[in-house]
Amino acid sequence: MPVNLSTPVAAQLLPVAGVSLGIAEAGIKRADRKDLLVIKLEEGATVAGVFTTNRFCAAPVTVAKEHLAANKGIRALVVNTGNANAGTGEQGMIAARTTCAELAKLLGYTPEQVLPYSTGVIMETLPVDKIVAGMPQAIANLKADNWFDAAHAIMTTDIVAKAVSRQVQIGGKTVTVTGMSKGSGMIHPNMATMLGYIATDAAIAQPLLQQMVSEAANRSFNCITVDGDTSTNDALMLIATGKSGVTIDAASRTAMQAVITEVATLLAQAIVRDGEGATKFITIKVEGGKDEAECKKIGYAIAHSPLVKTAFFASDPNLGRILAAIGYAGVGDLDVAKLKLYLDDVLVAEKGGRAASYQEEDGQRVMKQNDITIRVVLNRGAVNATLWTCDFSYDYVKINASYRS
Repeated sequence: MPVNLSTPVAAQLLPVAGVSLGIAEAGIKRADRKDLLVIKLEEGATVAGVFTTNRFCAAPVTVAKEHLAANKGIRALVVNTGNANAGTGEQGMIAARTTCAELAKLLGYTPEQVLPYSTGVIMETLPVDKIVAGMPQAIANLKADNWFDAAHAIMTTDIVAKAVSRQVQIGGKTVTVTGMSKGSGMIHPNMATMLGYIATDAAIAQPLLQQMVSEAANRSFNCITVDGDTSTNDALMLIATGKSGVTIDAASRTAMQAVITEVATLLAQAIVRDGEGATKFITIKVEGGKDEAECKKIGYAIAHSPLVKTAFFASDPNLGRILAAIGYAGVGDLDVAKLKLYLDDVLVAEKGGRAASYQEEDGQRVMKQNDITIRVVLNRGAVNATLWTCDFSYDYVKINASYRS
């Protein structure tokens, strides 16, 4: 079960003026499941995004990036689950373009005004006919307050839908930010199989919007990992409709960035809490580094270690595994004698070895918790980094062993 994560409350997901969402059951992988989402934007909205760095990126990622670069004014997004349309060659590109063209035809737009997204099984042909057949149902279902159903429609192996809303006062007016994401496995930064969509009714020029989504991603989705596998399909999109009457400029950017990053962080953490088979949510804080890069190197070495992750699943304070991960992280001039390792409030290691004050029962107490913090104090600089991960359980193997069946 997800770690301290529950289904969002529909009434708490606030509509964003200028955005409407419609879902359909297209039968892409199986019947009787919400698996198609259409997001319609009113004219004048700006859209920016960050995408997977996987060189085997999916066809919809390539097409979405092309359509954003065309600068024709994005008016719709279409998302399907059950099939990633990745590793599908030229046929996949044709399928992604056809999806955009067919939705554009129904809505009266040009294909370049539509962005496609897919998630699911890799290296299988996208059933375009099913997606196109489901589009009228999704269009008929378009509503501004449909974020709850939309969050369910983009799920794959997720157990819990992920969506959140926040509001902020800027210039005496209320600005709304609502977002949703999906992801549970194949999660690793750059991007973190995840999709994320965040919308606000503020007006934000596209160049600034791109900066803001990149910053939000770097502080949220690029700080999570479940299993160290970077997906072929990851995308995080930020939409600004301008319907609140508030225009974000240099003076108001800080407040706006803070709320967007907060929403992105909550969505990213929800992905880890819903990690396939996860039983523990682990925060890794690396403090006192020379730069962010070395802090993240050490954090990811811990987060990616199967030995560390399985120890946490078993609540076994075999904490020498953490020291080993720190040691092979690739920080060549690390002075381990200066380093301190904490498990929540418990000092585990210092001066190159086990802390004199450490007691096995203290480590055991922390390891039994659902939420745990690993804190590594390097004492070699002033830079900190925080990452989030989860444990590895039997269920992770079961889920991924039978993903296609």
